[in-house]
Amino acid sequence: MSAAARPCPICGQPADPAHRPFCSPRCRNVDLHRWLSGAYAIPSREEEEDEEDGPGAAGAGSDESEDEPGTPRH
Repeated sequence: MSAAARPCPICGQPADPAHRPFCSPRCRNVDLHRWLSGAYAIPSREEEEDEEDGPGAAGAGSDESEDEPGTPRH
């Protein structure tokens, strides 16, 4: 399927080769706005972030804030 045969992803009109894959500067700008405003954000799962903070992560299990100054650590 050629690029000219694909419809504009914004409005569905036939794509214009000068503005490919869009049909016009307006649809190209609508798509740009969606990217810049975060409408096309990739969702993340919080579970993956929690795994990074698990055992072995930098600073994990550190009790420095609870130790008194000058107390030797074992």
